[in-house]
Amino acid sequence: MNTPHLATSKNDTCRGSLACVGMGMTLGSHLTPLARSHIEQADVVFAALSNGVVEMWLERMHPDVRSLQPYYKPGKSRMKTYREWVQVMMTEVRAGKRVCGVFYGHPGIFAWSPHKVIEVARAEGFEAHMEPGISAEDCLYADLGIDPGRFGCQHFEASQLLFYERRIDPAGYLVLWQVALTGDWSLGRLETGPAYRQVLVELLNRDYPLDHELIIYRGATLPIEKPCVRRIALRDLPHVPLTAEETVVLPPATPLKPNSVIRDRLNALDKLYGTSTLA
Repeated sequence: MNTPHLATSKNDTCRGSLACVGMGMTLGSHLTPLARSHIEQADVVFAALSNGVVEMWLERMHPDVRSLQPYYKPGKSRMKTYREWVQVMMTEVRAGKRVCGVFYGHPGIFAWSPHKVIEVARAEGFEAHMEPGISAEDCLYADLGIDPGRFGCQHFEASQLLFYERRIDPAGYLVLWQVALTGDWSLGRLETGPAYRQVLVELLNRDYPLDHELIIYRGATLPIEKPCVRRIALRDLPHVPLTAEETVVLPPATPLKPNSVIRDRLNALDKLYGTSTLA
């Protein structure tokens, strides 16, 4: 008599899956155990990392690491590149592979492809997961000594601040990303230039004086590096060299303004319920 067993289909045994994980910002020290596990257990690893040294370090963890950097070309829209990344990863998922996409920092912050490829994979019935990593934002708070809970903190991609009508609160921190690319509609340029940043300065001057001190920040990506921190006046922003990796931070320019109407309402509630009143 044969021993009964459960039949297993080929689709069950060769079902593809996807994990997009964050490498963190600083080589080696930011990779979480769970992210490492996804990398080591994958059949194929795709990498979009900050530099070649980090990529070589990743290659020590897995025998099949495929760089996504060659998809970038001068003058080529980054959106076209990002769509190609989605396609190349999904090709392997559909072939039944366990795929891991490794991205510098956090895979879901300023990263279109990880969100999109997970969306596509799930829509097609594949298991897909995002594993967070330490981002440039996390490093910024630590390196600059900023607590976003103290005054509040707004984050904008610099071009979005120009393309759309947004409301800035100068009583909190303002963090501007990719200022070197300010005003680029094409998504194909590595930088714009002083004239474009001058438009940004004029917009910011509605809420900040031109002598307001801002911080230009770039986090460390290698253990031997230190964070790069420069302080300049707002008026000088168009004239200083910037890279796409650098972030601009505007500290608060005005004090927090008490909301007397709401405070009175809350004080009345405190009296009603027998609790302490607001200062």
